[in-house]
Amino acid sequence: MDALALEATSTKKPANGVPAPAPAKRKPAKKTKKAVVFFEVEILDAKTKDKLCFLDKVEPNATIGEIKSMFHKSHPQWYPTRQSIRLDAKGKSLKDEDVLQHLPVGTTATFYFRDLGAQISWVTVFLTEYTGPLVLYLMFYFRVPFIYASKYDFSTSKHWVVHLACMCHSFHFLKRNLETLFVHRFSHGTMPLRNIFKNCTYYWGFAAWMAYYINHPLYTPPIYGEQQIRLALILFLFCQIGNFSIHIALRNLRPPGSKTRKIPYPTKNPFTWIFVLVSCPNYTYELGSWLGFTLMTQCLPVAFFTLVGFIQMTVWAKGKHRSYLKEFRDYPPLRSPILPFIL
Repeated sequence: MDALALEATSTKKPANGVPAPAPAKRKPAKKTKKAVVFFEVEILDAKTKDKLCFLDKVEPNATIGEIKSMFHKSHPQWYPTRQSIRLDAKGKSLKDEDVLQHLPVGTTATFYFRDLGAQISWVTVFLTEYTGPLVLYLMFYFRVPFIYASKYDFSTSKHWVVHLACMCHSFHFLKRNLETLFVHRFSHGTMPLRNIFKNCTYYWGFAAWMAYYINHPLYTPPIYGEQQIRLALILFLFCQIGNFSIHIALRNLRPPGSKTRKIPYPTKNPFTWIFVLVSCPNYTYELGSWLGFTLMTQCLPVAFFTLVGFIQMTVWAKGKHRSYLKEFRDYPPLRSPILPFIL
């Protein structure tokens, strides 16, 4: 009886016969969009502290590279690759990929600009500094006029080591040009224009100095003869192959168009196994090549060029080794910069 009464009550209609309306559904509250906080960017001259540019409403995810492009619009004479943007007037340059909101600045950011000077591409610099020695050496080898006495114009040396040295020298710099065009991937697209004069003076000057004595009509072969020359040739070719193998291994670490840095490790190529002990084996093999060329020609200018090159490559290798240690915590501790267990 009670159950029937409850059922009757629950199905009872209103007096006018119209059913009661269903309760209205609540609409979900609209999500409010988070307001984007734009930045104001002020760029000052690093030397004079004068205001050069003011950028309003810069997006927080803008990169330094994009800020350089904005700055370039107001100052067309300073294209992006010529600009150095810094947090401090005497600080280090910021990377193009650095994001504005991740930098230690407020919503009103102040940067300092320094002009890097006219820029030139790395490819152009390398091709210029490597083609010069190739051409200059051949001029001495063919004994073009005005180099030696006129009676020796376009004459050839009677020593076969002179011809071998020319082939090795030409092969080395031809290899460098081909690697520049088809192998190397540069992390920086340009360098200061003034560097091309410094680099060319170094490479061209030494090439002319070495070639003058090696191709001189009074040149004398190495003291230990053919045995010394053959041993030097084996060392030279071995290190040339090793140098090329390292360049290929380093190239494969960096995808095209990126600036990714990875720890280089030995590959299946035996010439790369030296990575176990050395951070920059390309310099190690380069040194070995010039030691072989020095032994082959037994020429003092070649020995001096090898020594100067070794000093410079050691500076570069130490810098890269420190960079690896700083960037990668798991960097192999057994490695040395250029010479295993020594340097």
